[in-house]
Amino acid sequence: MFFFSVLPIIFSVMIAFTNYNNTHEPPGKLVDWQGFRAFKELFSLSQWAHTFFGVFTWTMTWAVLSTFTTFFGGFAVALLVQQKGIRFKSLFRAIYMVPFAIPAFLSLLIMRNLFNAQFGPINSTLLKFGIVGPEWLSDPFWAKATIVIVNLWLGFPLSMLLIIGILTTIPRDLYEASEVDGASALYKFRKITFPSVMFSLSPILIGQFAGNINNFNVIFLLSGGGPTNSEYQFAGHTDILITWLYSLSITNGRYNFAAVISIFLFIIIAIFALFSFRRTRSFREDDLLR
Repeated sequence: MFFFSVLPIIFSVMIAFTNYNNTHEPPGKLVDWQGFRAFKELFSLSQWAHTFFGVFTWTMTWAVLSTFTTFFGGFAVALLVQQKGIRFKSLFRAIYMVPFAIPAFLSLLIMRNLFNAQFGPINSTLLKFGIVGPEWLSDPFWAKATIVIVNLWLGFPLSMLLIIGILTTIPRDLYEASEVDGASALYKFRKITFPSVMFSLSPILIGQFAGNINNFNVIFLLSGGGPTNSEYQFAGHTDILITWLYSLSITNGRYNFAAVISIFLFIIIAIFALFSFRRTRSFREDDLLR
């Protein structure tokens, strides 16, 4: 735990207070302590500050969209599969789990080729019907929309599987009693199904949101952070904080700025996780049971 978790955290925090970059890199040149200089420059220099707040805004937007689309997408599929009269439920569940079973690395690389605006089969198919497809990964808006859609395809199976498991544990007596009282399907969903699912899955949903803030693979493998944004420092339109951190450190050697961003990432996720978990009903009721 110390060598693989604690020590790297301490090391990365210490880097933020130095001038460790591509011009001050051991063993050629030693680094010097700079105090809070990197923090000040990140927020005082206009282009750096503009980049940070722009990337931060998209990071939060991405985390919200990716979490809720995968959750409610899985919720919708779970409800459809569990409907009365649906035959071959096991087969449908197995088919819908295919995106989750295939390694995301392969799926994202394939999707990148599918959404290629010049040579991809999606735009080629649309062109046969007289429709000129958009620049999926070259236009800022469509690049963000494409990332959310692909992430939905990758992420909904897990939510579906979890929700199906919860749906099978809800007592049928509740639905039968509500039917006797003349409750509609929407009312049963609002008062029975949705609260039961949220009570069990809210901690997982919070964890998924925190994980999507650091969802490196989808952004890096699908769009690479692009398209390029001339107003940003070493960041593209679809870069989130974790991919910008990677670009700053690995590609451009700005290790001190990357360390500063990693500290802010930790603070953001820690505050959100602590606040959300403390307000989650499942944990509060668990404390009461103790």
